[in-house]
Amino acid sequence: MAKEAKRPEELVSDQASIETILKAQLDCVETCFVRAEAQGMPCKFGTLGVCCKICHMGPCKITPKSPRGVCGADADTIVARNFLRETAAGTAAHSDHGRHLALRFKKIAEGKEPDYKITDVKALHRIAGKYGIKTEGRAQNEIALELANTFMSEFTSQEEPLKTLNLAPEKTRAVWKKTKIEPYGADRMVVEAMHRTHMGVDHDYRNLLDMAFRTSLADGWGGAHVATQISDIMFGTPEPVKSSANLGVLEEKKVNIIVHGHEPALSEMLATAVYDPEIIEYAKKAGAEGVNLAGLCCTANEILMRRGINVAGNFLQQELAIITGAVEMMVVDVQCVMPSLPSVAASYHTLVVSTTDIAKTIGAIHMEFDEDHAYLSAKNLIKKAIDNFKNRDPKKMQIPKVKEPLIAGFSVEAIRYMLGGSFRASFRPLNDAIIQGRIRGIAGIVGCNNIKTKTDSYINSITRELIKRNVLILKTGCAAQASGKAGKLTPETALGEAGQGLREVCEAVGIPPILHMGSCVDNTRILEAASEIVYEGGLGDSIAKVPAVGVAPEWMSEKAVAIGCYFVASGVDVILGQPFHISGSENVVKYLDEGAREKYGGGFIYIPDPMEAVEKIMSLIEAKREKLGINKKAERKLLDMKDRRSTNV
Repeated sequence: MAKEAKRPEELVSDQASIETILKAQLDCVETCFVRAEAQGMPCKFGTLGVCCKICHMGPCKITPKSPRGVCGADADTIVARNFLRETAAGTAAHSDHGRHLALRFKKIAEGKEPDYKITDVKALHRIAGKYGIKTEGRAQNEIALELANTFMSEFTSQEEPLKTLNLAPEKTRAVWKKTKIEPYGADRMVVEAMHRTHMGVDHDYRNLLDMAFRTSLADGWGGAHVATQISDIMFGTPEPVKSSANLGVLEEKKVNIIVHGHEPALSEMLATAVYDPEIIEYAKKAGAEGVNLAGLCCTANEILMRRGINVAGNFLQQELAIITGAVEMMVVDVQCVMPSLPSVAASYHTLVVSTTDIAKTIGAIHMEFDEDHAYLSAKNLIKKAIDNFKNRDPKKMQIPKVKEPLIAGFSVEAIRYMLGGSFRASFRPLNDAIIQGRIRGIAGIVGCNNIKTKTDSYINSITRELIKRNVLILKTGCAAQASGKAGKLTPETALGEAGQGLREVCEAVGIPPILHMGSCVDNTRILEAASEIVYEGGLGDSIAKVPAVGVAPEWMSEKAVAIGCYFVASGVDVILGQPFHISGSENVVKYLDEGAREKYGGGFIYIPDPMEAVEKIMSLIEAKREKLGINKKAERKLLDMKDRRSTNV
């Protein structure tokens, strides 16, 4: 008997996606949800992580009857090698993103860039100061060039630990030094990781897993950190902005262009070009009222954070956006772009356009985005979308009338300003609220959507319950967009759903209880925020002591593996809603939890049930509060900064 297909309500959480999945069924269009059902049961050996394809004496698989591969590698070695390779790939993805921006930033500094510029001079000076670069009395481009060269060396460093590591608290850095996981440049770390996992090299699962943590640090405290800092300098440090989220942001009478991927250089230029008078006039001549730019996935977060551009959806909505029949063009660059998009678009009028040589898709139109003539290139893309407006079929168009307001743009600088103002900007009020118990702790909820779970369900469930329990939520990526679609990224959420202590803080400061901090590469902002809490005093001398937990409820990519590793290596426990492919080795599972926690202060914990995850998160937060001694009832005493820093916690 054939298995009955799941109803849309069992697949997704939001009404816009439900309506569009039903439309896909009527239009006979295959989506990722259909393909997931067709896959049936996943490969058992792949799920356990015990399949080895590293050499061509195999592939080998580990079973009770065959506990070793042809070469003699056991489950521990095979699982650990596979895990390290995933971490290396994730590190490469985010770090290559950072390198791309560093190269563009260097051109700006050299005066060779006609269209991009330094937008945030304060950020340039602030960040240069962090790297010990003198700014006083120097020309802007001179400072920028020295900083650009410093950033470039963060990718290529062969013999010296990364300079960006110095942005972490001293005691956190001391752990890395003691455990010998201080990374060199991402280029060396990724190459070494691939070398170690080649046939016949590293067979000790502990050594391989330590290399995974080391490699990931070259991303979280290297390439990805650099990417965020350069984006702030080039495009502006995010500040709170209003916007809207979900498929209802598409407009019936305008040319709809969706940007999808991760590179901000393209999306920023498109966001500027859509307001060009020439473009507006061109759209009107085509019969449209204008051009509506919206984002998907992390490109959406990049332009949302700085410009307030609307979010059409997160990862598992990319096909659904096309199925609305209202999208003239989907412009894609790198990462998280499904190869199915041109096949879906074939049933509608949408043009899928790839823009970079490292990410081509069969069936897509390829229009290389020329960053040396970026503005002209952006205008040409927009004009091609406008030309396609006449091909829209009104009979195939169905835009869900579903969208929610949101507030995003909470960079560390913005949070500091909101807590203390221009002259007293500080994390002191946040630290005090945690010490006093009004806020119990912090949860960083990050990551993608995964077809294995009802879209956004785990994310929204855990978020809703944690704010009730007075936990402040910091979010990035598709997880942040899930809260946006659910209407929870507004200050009003604190009034109706947060616990009393968290509500009081949010009311006083004027912030939501869930802070959208950016794209997935901006997870480094969460680490920066944790470091600021340490520097402010009173909550420990390392990130590992802060009452904070990381959560990746619906993660699915190799980038998420790297992100999780650099959080754990920084001393933060990470709760996983989806497991790694490691259960074929009890030793690897134990090492990534208990072994890592003993060495670095944090470990991985897989919990498939969101309510069980909430209980574990609260227990971890309360345990850290106990160790800090801040759960003791005591007479309130005002301490000066000297007193706070001398507190032995």
